[in-house]
Amino acid sequence: MADLQERELITRAKAGDEPSFEQLIVRCKTRAYNIALRYMRNEDDALDVLQESFIKVFRHLPSFKEESSFDTWVYRIVVNTCNDMLRKNSGAKKIDSVYAGDGEDEEKIVQIPDRSPTPEEALERREKAEMILRSLELLSPEQKEIVILRDVQGFSYEEISSMLDCSLGTVKSRINRARLKLREILLEQNQNFFV
Repeated sequence: MADLQERELITRAKAGDEPSFEQLIVRCKTRAYNIALRYMRNEDDALDVLQESFIKVFRHLPSFKEESSFDTWVYRIVVNTCNDMLRKNSGAKKIDSVYAGDGEDEEKIVQIPDRSPTPEEALERREKAEMILRSLELLSPEQKEIVILRDVQGFSYEEISSMLDCSLGTVKSRINRARLKLREILLEQNQNFFV
């Protein structure tokens, strides 16, 4: 969608046109959900974050200054909402399991997508993914945030700078420090899982 079209939709949405607001949200909801899911590591929590984020977007739309793209502004709200929820829930102990209930008090193995042709490759890929996810949890919240935004979600340095409201140099140094720390954690655990 061209910037001119986006600006027109924003102008109409600010004036109370709900279909325009919905069009803006539809464009960014998938990526916003993926960000929330990577942060929260739980589908229900990610959906809660997404709902709360979109409510904030709707409420604060009149104050959106259009200094960044609408999508970038939304992603920043999603990141902040994730951080708020994680801080709020930091006292609650969370236990991760390779099992998930299906509502019938039965457990099933959570399947990690397997696109590899052999079982050995699938096992190696699964172990690598689990190790990296566990290692991400050992990073500081700031380091985890920057790795998710850059390396998992693929945002540009400029987009991250806008989302986190910090300079481009700060983004680059945070990414470098976070990657070094992640590598250090993986090495400490005697794992050679690097992409």
